[in-house]
Amino acid sequence: MYWILFIAIAIASWAVQKNLESKFAKYSKVLAPMGMTGAEAARRMLQEHGISDVKITCIEGRLTDHYNPQDNTVNLSRDVYYGNSMTSVAVAAHECGHAVQHAAQYAPVKMRSALVPVVQFSSRVVTWVLLAGMLLIQAFPGVMLAGIILFAMTTLFSFVTLPVEVDASRRALAWMKESGMTVTRQEQEPARESLKAAAYTYVIAALSSLGTLIYYVMIFLSRRN
Repeated sequence: MYWILFIAIAIASWAVQKNLESKFAKYSKVLAPMGMTGAEAARRMLQEHGISDVKITCIEGRLTDHYNPQDNTVNLSRDVYYGNSMTSVAVAAHECGHAVQHAAQYAPVKMRSALVPVVQFSSRVVTWVLLAGMLLIQAFPGVMLAGIILFAMTTLFSFVTLPVEVDASRRALAWMKESGMTVTRQEQEPARESLKAAAYTYVIAALSSLGTLIYYVMIFLSRRN
């Protein structure tokens, strides 16, 4: 049963990644109004939301864009930072959406931030704890159970991330419409479809984590019996 689930998630993950690449390639050809770049859109969105303490930086890599609440930075990949397509603007606005969430004390963001130290600790030790737990499950079942609890924290983090990402996209699309960049349906489609394709990657990550958690629970229950 687990292998069927694993294969299904692997196929879905591949399909989502291909869809993301396809959408970004397609809509990267649609220029933003007045040739606005991702960096310019980010600055404008932050300014219009009254946020002045967040720095916008350019980083290397592809699809590496992220908001870092620890140092108040919106980090945009080179293609997004300098790009003047609707996709670049949408991605930049999405990351700024996280900054807006942080400023507004959005509840799921606060919960996600509270989980970060736990998840960082878990990611460092969970593999070794689970391995030791599977080897010692008959004598010391508590070790395996501890590993499952640690992994459950990462699964919870993945699911808490979903509403955070969806809301950031919602804020980005709302701002783009209010600012006059996406008035018609044809103008809205590139931004909406690009962000939707990116959101699917978080859904698959959460389902993959849940599937793996179920697998470890099944091992624990079967070997205990």
